[in-house]
Amino acid sequence: MVSSMRRNREVGRLLLSVLLLAAWEAGTCQVHYLVPEEAKHGSFVGRIAQDLGLELAELVPRLFRVVSKGRRDLLEVNLQNGILFVNSRIDREELCGRSLECSIHLEVIVERPLQVFHVDVEVKDINDNPPLFPMAVKTIRFHESRLLDSRFPLEGASDADIGVNALLSYKLSSSEFFFLDVQTSDELSQSLSLVLRKSLDREETPEVNLLLVATDGGKPELMGTVQLLIKVLDVNDNEPTFDQLVYKAQLLENAANGTLVVKLNASDADEGSNSEILYSFSSDVPSTIKTKFKIDPSTGEIRTKGQLDYEETKSYEIQVTAYDNGIPSMSGHCKISVKLVDINDNKPEVSITSLSLPIREDAPLGTVIALIMVSDRDSAASGQVTCLLTPHVPFKLVSTFKNYYSLVLDSSLDRESVSDYTVVVTARDGGSPSLSATASVPVQVADVNDNAPAFAQPEYTVFVKENNPPGCHIFTVSARDADAQENALVSYSLVERRVGERALSSYVSVHAESGKVYALQPLDHEELELLQFQVSARDAGVPPLGSNVTLQVFVLDENDNAPALLPSGAGSVDGAVSQLVSRSVGAGHVVAKVRAVDSDSGYNAWLSYELQPAAGGARSPFRVGLYTGEISTTRALDEVDAPRQRLLVLVKDHGEPALVSTATVLLSLVDNGQAPKTPSRASAGAMSVETALVDVNVYLIIAICAVSSLLVLTLLLYTALRCSASPTQGMCGPVKPTLVCSSAMGSWSYSQQRRQRVCSGEGPPKTDLMAFSPSLPQGPGLSEEKQQSSESEHFGKPHDVAVLHKVFHHKRNTACITYSDAAFPHRL
Repeated sequence: MVSSMRRNREVGRLLLSVLLLAAWEAGTCQVHYLVPEEAKHGSFVGRIAQDLGLELAELVPRLFRVVSKGRRDLLEVNLQNGILFVNSRIDREELCGRSLECSIHLEVIVERPLQVFHVDVEVKDINDNPPLFPMAVKTIRFHESRLLDSRFPLEGASDADIGVNALLSYKLSSSEFFFLDVQTSDELSQSLSLVLRKSLDREETPEVNLLLVATDGGKPELMGTVQLLIKVLDVNDNEPTFDQLVYKAQLLENAANGTLVVKLNASDADEGSNSEILYSFSSDVPSTIKTKFKIDPSTGEIRTKGQLDYEETKSYEIQVTAYDNGIPSMSGHCKISVKLVDINDNKPEVSITSLSLPIREDAPLGTVIALIMVSDRDSAASGQVTCLLTPHVPFKLVSTFKNYYSLVLDSSLDRESVSDYTVVVTARDGGSPSLSATASVPVQVADVNDNAPAFAQPEYTVFVKENNPPGCHIFTVSARDADAQENALVSYSLVERRVGERALSSYVSVHAESGKVYALQPLDHEELELLQFQVSARDAGVPPLGSNVTLQVFVLDENDNAPALLPSGAGSVDGAVSQLVSRSVGAGHVVAKVRAVDSDSGYNAWLSYELQPAAGGARSPFRVGLYTGEISTTRALDEVDAPRQRLLVLVKDHGEPALVSTATVLLSLVDNGQAPKTPSRASAGAMSVETALVDVNVYLIIAICAVSSLLVLTLLLYTALRCSASPTQGMCGPVKPTLVCSSAMGSWSYSQQRRQRVCSGEGPPKTDLMAFSPSLPQGPGLSEEKQQSSESEHFGKPHDVAVLHKVFHHKRNTACITYSDAAFPHRL
């Protein structure tokens, strides 16, 4: 009766503990379910989608999934109806052992937006394990001289279940000699003893067979039995006795091998060899205890033998037997209860689940990158874990639930500055000394198209010779994009515009991939001296970004135009110059003049004249001015000279190679009476001087205006460039022109009226001014030239004009071109 009441109180206390523990567990998670173990496949657990506030239609689009630690196939969710059901056999004993708490923790993850729910499914124990004894038959030796109420401890049965299902009651088959005594300690453990009720007589009863039945408290009840074979022995009638029936000890789990646990002390009332005691573990002690502890047979000292681990086993119960050396030997028994004390010997564990990698560099703040779970097998403060993140990274940790964290974006990203991060998560427990563990999360930053292609400089200057072959490569533009992959793929194209009456694309083209610029047709300096256009660079991003660069293409002149003869007026016949010459003229008299122009420029347009030698080597009485084209006599004419003189004048430019044109001059020698009437020498000279003065005044006015305009424009450009250009950048601005006087006689005979300035590269430009002196070189014909000059004044000789032409100056990759026309009087 007393035993039954005590058992009912213990059952009530256990049930209350279980209910309180379940209520506490339910309060720490978002959803709590209860499922019995051994439930059939497909058994209903709960409407998890409804309980979490999720719509059935959004389970699949939001990638609804359930993650559990350990075995992943015990429970599943039907995405059609949102019901959590049993997927495979759940064995509570296999899952949690003898722990009072047994639950399956589930993480429910949905995306768009990312949400994490925590669900606990408590596994309820059912009575599916019967009590088991260590052996089916146990042999016990009792001396016939044993006193009444002598005890023999029995090893109780074990039940793999917990709670009420593991509360065992024992019943011994009826016997006149023995009865069963069950004692319950304060730790809910039971001690069984077989107590002698009636004295034994080996001669009358050598053996006693008993059946011990263990019944658990489950419904239905399960039973286990062991057969007790009691052999009655003779002779030695005093058994060793211990000073305590139960010894208690505590050990640190890191106790060194050989640490003393307890020293047993047993005594025997007999004398001699019957009182000599040996100690040993009971025969039914589990092998795990024998691997962890050892006992000294003589002294009774129990010491550690192997490595102890609190996380593996928290306590041990060791049955010890003391034998004397009597014949037959008698034994005493005791139990040693060893409890382990936890120390901080386990590092925290960090588990990382990546969800959104790589992350775009334009991701908004607060974007979840990874889920982090930490745990520690230790207990109390040693099992409490805190998480830290490496400093100076644009991320932070946000606690979501107990030991769960989210790694989120804390500041903006720029892939062009940092393309990837190695984020180190450090988990540290609260033990002393503290232990820590780290885990790395490689975070790659995905590129977005936020950088336009950039050229090295805003404009380029290109020089191309005219008459280039079609499809000629003239320049290569290159732009760099700081982005990656397709966002950095640059393609090039022309910015289309009109050049005169034609489209720009009829002149040049650009290769879309390489950026090479090609001239599609031969360029003509005389038609187009400067071609200015823009090339656009676009990347392949979405949306595409781009920039433009300006190209200034200067077409350089080549000697591709021969001198062209100008008509001389009324005296020309079929393109030849025809002139009547009096036989009375003296040496140096100008009888005709050949005029020619060249469409080229520079030296290619600088013309010279010479007479083609007469056939047979005969010396002609005429000569032509090297640069003036004036045909004059070399001596006085006489009667032997042929009345008709045919002169061939070769007009050459100074190009490479030189081009030549031929002018034919027909001179008819006539007597003085047949010469055409001309004004008197004095009136002719006066008219010539007056005409010359008018021409000189016109030229002077033009020259003064041109020089003044050039000076003002130069000063304005120089001031603007000095104000706008950086001191460290190359400047190209006007400087004081340098006057270089050439000793060559004569002047260029043709020039286009223009003034233009073009600069590229680095360093200040240099402007060269070249003027050609009209003076003839000193030589043998000087006296003749002077005479010719005086005669020319009488006949009204045309004045030469010194013209400033284009001069190119290249120095240290600097190209400056100055175009200017200025007229100066040849002579007054």
